[in-house]
Amino acid sequence: MPTIRVEMFEGRTPEQKKEFVKAVTEAAVRTLGTSPEAVDVILTDIKKSDWASGGVLWSEKTK
Repeated sequence: MPTIRVEMFEGRTPEQKKEFVKAVTEAAVRTLGTSPEAVDVILTDIKKSDWASGGVLWSEKTK
C-alpha cells in the first residue's frame, strides 16, 4: 500500500485537490501495479509564512 504525502502552499481549491489526487493515484497504479484502493494520498497545506527556502520565508519573497 503506497502512501504518498504532498506538502504544498495553501490556496488550492477542493476541485484542484480532487484532480491532483486522482492523477497521482492513477500514476501510482500505472507505475507500481497496485489497485487504486491501496493508494493513500495525504495533502498538507502550509502557509507561506511557515516555509522557507535559502533562509528566506516564502511570505517574504517577491512575486
